[in-house]
Amino acid sequence: MTTILLIACIGMIAGFFILFGLTPMEFTSAVFTKLTGRPKSLRDELDEFTRRKKKSYLRREIDEVQSILRVTGRTERFPMLCVLSLLFFAVGASIAIMLSNFFLIPVMAIGCMFLPFWWVKLTAGHFKKDIAAELETALSIITTAYLRNEDILTAVEENLPYLNPPVLSVFKEFVSRIKLIDPDITAALHDLKSRIDNTVYAEWCDALIACQHDRSLKTTLTPIVSKLSDMRVVNAELENMVFEPRKEFIVMQVLVIGNIPLLHFLNQDWYHTLMHTPLGQIILTICAAVMFVSTAFVIKLTQPIEYRR
Repeated sequence: MTTILLIACIGMIAGFFILFGLTPMEFTSAVFTKLTGRPKSLRDELDEFTRRKKKSYLRREIDEVQSILRVTGRTERFPMLCVLSLLFFAVGASIAIMLSNFFLIPVMAIGCMFLPFWWVKLTAGHFKKDIAAELETALSIITTAYLRNEDILTAVEENLPYLNPPVLSVFKEFVSRIKLIDPDITAALHDLKSRIDNTVYAEWCDALIACQHDRSLKTTLTPIVSKLSDMRVVNAELENMVFEPRKEFIVMQVLVIGNIPLLHFLNQDWYHTLMHTPLGQIILTICAAVMFVSTAFVIKLTQPIEYRR
């Protein structure tokens, strides 16, 4: 009966969308714009700016995901991500309704809503490591060439065949700008600095800008590039350290979920108590909440280390 009512509810919601001429994209954009709107008063803005009042967890997650998408060049995917988030919200609530556990509805709905955002944060870590690895190679060979000829344009141009995306496109545009648009190397270096969000890369660009006024400063470039190697080594050690705890966490999550159907075969009375009594349903709700919260912390604590000046 619950399943039939759920299907009827889905049909009614779809009917409202058709009746009012709304698309999922428009509805999702309106919902997330409302949820993440700026503070309405000057006092609220000042409190957030001075960190006396923290942003809500949802706003912090959305802001972080937007910055990740902007850095990785996938800004246009944010509306689709919002649609997926709302879809997972509905799926989580539907699962709880089908289990006839109304305590579980808000936990499953809110927890599932964050799954697409957490996935972006996970993939961003791999993207940043790939960028750092490619930057290490690119900056190293360009720096070596620049130390030899003291001409950054020639140094970049002669090493373009050895660069790989996405770093390749950035340096190609740098060369094209100087040759075809504006020969001002300092302005081009400032533009180059803004193209990749990496602290060591920004420091390298600043050092190059300083070298345009004093060539003797070129000796500072090699120590800056070596920081990328240091960060790669540290991240590799960190990855080895967190591999076992992460694996144990995943195993524990699987065991917690797997124990529920296993209990059905081991003891029917225990299974009935867990699934169909208020106490059992509250226990399931607490377990689900702990799983979602612990997942958020694991993702936060296992992000790659980045150099900060």
